[in-house]
Amino acid sequence: MNKLAIISAFLGGVKNRYMTYEKDRSLEEKFSLASKIKGLDGLELCYPADFENLGLLKSLLSDHGFGVSSVNVRSRRTGKWWRGAFTSAKESERKEVVEDFKRAIDAAREIGVNRISTCPLNDGHDYVFEMNYIDSYGYAQETFAAICEYDRNVKLCIEYKCNDPRVRCFFASAGETAAFCNSVGAENLGATLDIGHSLQGGERPAQAAALLAHSKRLFYVHLNDNDRNFDWDLMPGAFHFWEFIEFFYYLKELEYTDDWYAYDVMSKEIDTVETFNTVVEVTRKLEHLSEMIDRKQMEQHMKQRNPARLLSYLYKELV
Repeated sequence: MNKLAIISAFLGGVKNRYMTYEKDRSLEEKFSLASKIKGLDGLELCYPADFENLGLLKSLLSDHGFGVSSVNVRSRRTGKWWRGAFTSAKESERKEVVEDFKRAIDAAREIGVNRISTCPLNDGHDYVFEMNYIDSYGYAQETFAAICEYDRNVKLCIEYKCNDPRVRCFFASAGETAAFCNSVGAENLGATLDIGHSLQGGERPAQAAALLAHSKRLFYVHLNDNDRNFDWDLMPGAFHFWEFIEFFYYLKELEYTDDWYAYDVMSKEIDTVETFNTVVEVTRKLEHLSEMIDRKQMEQHMKQRNPARLLSYLYKELV
């Protein structure tokens, strides 16, 4: 069974472009809040914010008995790397990014973590002819290759997303991300499949997982939900009940079964602990429902490809 984590940022200040829902919290306050959530196994820590005092961080992890699913390295920073981090046309900026990620890898190793993830949200473009795509792929290959070379035992995960804050992000889909990782050629470069990003991008998440696993690039999974119109960071299963069941069914087929799920769910004005207690409960329920599917029968249904019989079977056995 996969363990459950929350991205630490979602335990701190919660706000959007219009409203602030939750105040900023200290690292100690975030850990205290997390300790009240039933069934939570750990956190996905954010770099650099959570690593300002490494001694304190180690003590909090030990005191609360939490594991760390990954270190989330922020590749978009206010005041720098305005035109992207990995795809910046400025060599000095790309070198700065590489050095920053090396420090993040060192920090991850200090707490016994061999996976870092990043969501290159500001790498992309807003207008046609704004970005030289050919050069940008070369810059990104060079930058990611240098980071991966620093420690081949640490996995680096690209969390893809179709847009926001760029109109079109550079790594927008599972296919694009897998193809890019293959072009770099580093075995420790892969993808974070955020199911909300996958849904928003028009993917069938189970198929995206299969594609990434086929390319040996399915490294990590984030859970949330939305209405496919925007990345709302809603509770899993709020909109896509059957897609989640299919997703969990396929993750077991793909042997993503002894790893981590991390939540990026925004509680907004609802109590944070109450929200994540429900998130954990619903996740385990959806997993249980996916386990109720007889895999031999499902294999036969997939061979027959008769949606009427398939839908009847699913509702009869699961609902």
